[in-house]
Amino acid sequence: MAVVYTLLVLFLAVFVAGLILLVMGAINFDFSNSEIPPGVNQPVKLRIIHIILISRAVVGKILENIGICSQVSFVRYMQGRKTLGVDPKLFIKDLWFEKVPVRIYQPKVPSASQRRGVMFFHGGGWVFGSLETHEKLCRSIARESESVVVSVGYRLAPEHKYPAAYEDCLNATIHFMKNVEHYGVDPARIIICGDSAGGNLAAAVSQTLAGRSDLPKLRAQILIYPGLQALDFNLPSYQQNRGVPLLFRERAAFYMLQYLNGNASNLEEVLEGSHIPIDIKLNYRKWVSPDNIPEKFKVRGYKPHVLLDCTTEVYETMKRFCEPNLCPLLAEDALIQQLPETFMLTCEYDVLRDDGLLYKKRLEDNDVRVTWYHLEDGFHGIINSFNNDWFSFSSGKRGLDNIM
Repeated sequence: MAVVYTLLVLFLAVFVAGLILLVMGAINFDFSNSEIPPGVNQPVKLRIIHIILISRAVVGKILENIGICSQVSFVRYMQGRKTLGVDPKLFIKDLWFEKVPVRIYQPKVPSASQRRGVMFFHGGGWVFGSLETHEKLCRSIARESESVVVSVGYRLAPEHKYPAAYEDCLNATIHFMKNVEHYGVDPARIIICGDSAGGNLAAAVSQTLAGRSDLPKLRAQILIYPGLQALDFNLPSYQQNRGVPLLFRERAAFYMLQYLNGNASNLEEVLEGSHIPIDIKLNYRKWVSPDNIPEKFKVRGYKPHVLLDCTTEVYETMKRFCEPNLCPLLAEDALIQQLPETFMLTCEYDVLRDDGLLYKKRLEDNDVRVTWYHLEDGFHGIINSFNNDWFSFSSGKRGLDNIM
């Protein structure tokens, strides 16, 4: 028995030591490929969060390799593990809208008139994120703006590929717009809001609803560092911020591919730009081009990228990247002109910065009113950290205050 016990202890010690070495190795590798520029808000805190996220991903990969669970499942579980209690200022209820899970936040304080309604789509690269990960943010929006907030738990990739997430968000929104009287919401004051991948979904849903005469017209859309195109991953912000946490350039392309196809087999082609034929890229160059980015955003080492062609085989798997429901930046002017007033938030140290800047220009060129707020010291994902105990960032709170 003593021998067995000793062997068990030795096995556990070796396993733990190996686990630590794997995690540390992954952290060191990630550090060698990452950079936190001097202008980033609270860089030490960001680095610590980055280490935690890397460690979580490595542990998930180990569990996947030994057959316990998938890495994606483990990360999702860890993200949703912390739950909040009752909110004294809000009624919170989980419902289903057209087979889509939603969580509704309604202020308890009486209102003399109908309230504003906010449809919220969470971020997470279409792969992660949930009603739980954005719980604090949705509660804050409902409380501070005294609005009814509907958070949508859309289906995630890679299990559910495009257009599943888009369809869930669209169907939940239409259901809400047809039943606003049940929630005390003014049909003329419905706003669509989303961060990151949720910003992509918000933009796509807004475009789809713009031409609907059978539904109330949207009051506004709020796009928080949205990802809006997949034609060019070599725009200035993708080059400048390629290794800035919390979203690397490679991960941005990886998530897009997970949403599109459920795999990342063409990641290298997407990164180098050989996934879309040159003639098609030139056709969209009037909208997706570094020429449309203000010069002040190119000073941190941008180098023009040579256009590359692609094979017919690769394009066959990538051609849906040209659909506006997936890449809203590619919608025609006639549709853009119908969009509601827009609030756009971008961060300087974010690979998705230029997606937002390009869409802002398109909206303004088509006479859509845009309120733009740029966090000079911000990074991707900072808004969702506004009230996260020690991991809070002051500029995240500043950005949220401007949204509301």
